[in-house]
Amino acid sequence: MFMADFKSFKAFIFLLLLLLFNTGILAKEEEAEVIAELKKQEEDSQPFVGLNIGTEVSDLLSPKDLVSFLQLQKITHIRLYDANSDILRALAHTKIRVIVGVPNNQLLAIGSSNTTAATWIERNVVDFYPETLISAISVGDEVLTTVPSSAPILLPAIESLYNALVASNLHTLIKISTPHAASIVLDPFPPSQAFFNQTLTPIIIPLLQFLSRTGSPLMMNLYPYYVFMQNKGVVPLENSLFKPLTPSKEMVDPNTLLHYTNVLDAMVDAAYFSMKNLNITDVVVLVTESGWPSHGDSKEPFATIDNADTYNSNLIKHVYDRTGTPFHPEITSSVYIYELFNEDLITTPLSEANWGLFYGNSTPVYLLHVSGSGSFLAKDTTNQTYCVVMDGVDTKSLQAALDWACGPGRSNCSEIQPGENCYQPNNVKNHASYAFDSYYQKAGRTVWSCDFKGVAMITTTDPSKFIWKDDFNLFVTCICYP
Repeated sequence: MFMADFKSFKAFIFLLLLLLFNTGILAKEEEAEVIAELKKQEEDSQPFVGLNIGTEVSDLLSPKDLVSFLQLQKITHIRLYDANSDILRALAHTKIRVIVGVPNNQLLAIGSSNTTAATWIERNVVDFYPETLISAISVGDEVLTTVPSSAPILLPAIESLYNALVASNLHTLIKISTPHAASIVLDPFPPSQAFFNQTLTPIIIPLLQFLSRTGSPLMMNLYPYYVFMQNKGVVPLENSLFKPLTPSKEMVDPNTLLHYTNVLDAMVDAAYFSMKNLNITDVVVLVTESGWPSHGDSKEPFATIDNADTYNSNLIKHVYDRTGTPFHPEITSSVYIYELFNEDLITTPLSEANWGLFYGNSTPVYLLHVSGSGSFLAKDTTNQTYCVVMDGVDTKSLQAALDWACGPGRSNCSEIQPGENCYQPNNVKNHASYAFDSYYQKAGRTVWSCDFKGVAMITTTDPSKFIWKDDFNLFVTCICYP
């Protein structure tokens, strides 16, 4: 309901702007500025997929190279487990939004001293914002279940940090919350019967009230992989991997008759029902961790590259489909995939070092299949990949990239010369795609070889099947790709 109310409020604002402009009360320039800001807020509110970045990596990229890699992969949201100053500094003047973390071992000092909290905000937020787009602060990680001795200090630490944000006038721009393990929710299926562990409610209730009051999300680390492993024979693998299901395999909540086609939606709704049982209905779930390991020991036979690829590829599609959950179809939770890089310095268990999409040197662990999700994760590939022009690129930038590809890049551009087989259709976009793909194939189809200063993208669609429109509005098929 609260999301619907927000949409109605935006509609009201636009009508009010129109009225003010027509009556001359609001100048055209002012109207444009307000509308631009509203559009920006709407874009910021859209669901997204982000990446967690752990640093237990033996050959981790330098902060500068890391940021370049994030930009190349079109990754717009990341989460750090600390407030690494070098990475935050490298993120300055980019459009990448970052969640910074307060490690568990700093909770006691921050929760016990307002001065310490204020110093932390000054050093790790104020010193970087707004050049670096810090979107939220995650205070601790799974504190209630992993370090229960610190549970009493968790909310005081959050409130102290929030007060420091208020003092810096950043409390409306930067949200603050704490990530929880899925195990704080008991009896999670059917979701309508879920409830928070009652031994934790003295902490959870005031925490949820804080989140409601400040407009902050409930951060949850949700892993269908572990649900499947703990319930083999009960939870089908297909449900865990977002695979298409026949109606007979869908999970049905007998109390609500809602149908669940995947485990993650059921876990998210279990959190919503748990909050509803405590009369909290205006806090959105943010999935701060989810993923699937690509390798494990003999006790984890389902930690495979195929399953990891399937889960993460389908997860990305699921978020960008914006279908919400059965209980809240109007709300699609944003998700941070765990994780960007394999953390090879973590030795046990074996699977813990193998959750990454990439190795620390930026080469892919496996090839995601995420066609249709825009340019997010430029390693948008199947086993056969191509490099083509990205939509919406201006002609001047495209021509400059084409000139480089056919010149210093040494692409094979002979076929797009006048009179040759691939000269028609004669337009910059068609010629550039040919030249880009020539360079990309020659360079071994690496992600770095399909960028051309941001005007190219990797695709799984064979460009020889592209249908182009010529100057006479006729459709022709270009079959001239190298």
